[in-house]
Amino acid sequence: MLELKNISKTFNAGTVNEKQAIDNLSLTLNDGDFVTVIGGNGAGKSTMLNLIAGVYEVDSGNIIIDGNDITKLPEHKRAKFIGRVFQDPRMGTASDMWVEENLAIADLRGKRRGLKWSISGKDRERYRKMLSELDLGLENRLSTKMGLLSGGQRQAVTLMMATMEKPDLLLLDEHTAALDPKTAAKVLEITDRLVKEHSLTALMVTHNMKDAITHGNRLIMMNDGKIIIDVSGDEKKNLTVELLLAEFAKLSGTEFTNDRTLLS
Repeated sequence: MLELKNISKTFNAGTVNEKQAIDNLSLTLNDGDFVTVIGGNGAGKSTMLNLIAGVYEVDSGNIIIDGNDITKLPEHKRAKFIGRVFQDPRMGTASDMWVEENLAIADLRGKRRGLKWSISGKDRERYRKMLSELDLGLENRLSTKMGLLSGGQRQAVTLMMATMEKPDLLLLDEHTAALDPKTAAKVLEITDRLVKEHSLTALMVTHNMKDAITHGNRLIMMNDGKIIIDVSGDEKKNLTVELLLAEFAKLSGTEFTNDRTLLS
């Protein structure tokens, strides 16, 4: 479903601030893979997602989704292939629009749009049913502005919007990092359910090692723009934070020192 072929990205090339963020990275995701991505600051996690989404252009290499080479496509044209949820709950939705209006926009993703704007009673009933499944009391708040929802509620709605029209690839960029632990756990529970229900292929960047181990069927760990650990199956099921840190130290030649990740 996703192929990254020898992609590289350097920022501020030729200056004193030159930084190679992604270094000849290759990765293949099969249809239905739910891959968690862990690594320290500057490892290249978010840059990799931004290259896939088209926020940045790759310096070299190719990005292929479901057999389509999207390397040269601008960000807005990749939207029909990709669903994305950001770290900031305020991104990905329109704050001054109602919940149902946000859902209606997501409902039209990839479809031909006419001049008429309307949300039918049938649409509202469908949205209400979908929201009730989140178990957050949102089914009766269709006419509430998105900006008035809590961070967790908004992130849950954003998840729903990103998966309403099944994307080829779902990108989750630390989408629980701004939430308190209890709310984060709820959003991750919803994430697991939506990924399973829609048989989605997903990449989830997280700073939480326990979450990276617990969720998904595959885990990759990045360092200096490269993938240094890639585990799945029984190897991932038997993984612990201690084993992961020991493997990182062995392969990278240095101790993992990211406080935010270690404290989480």
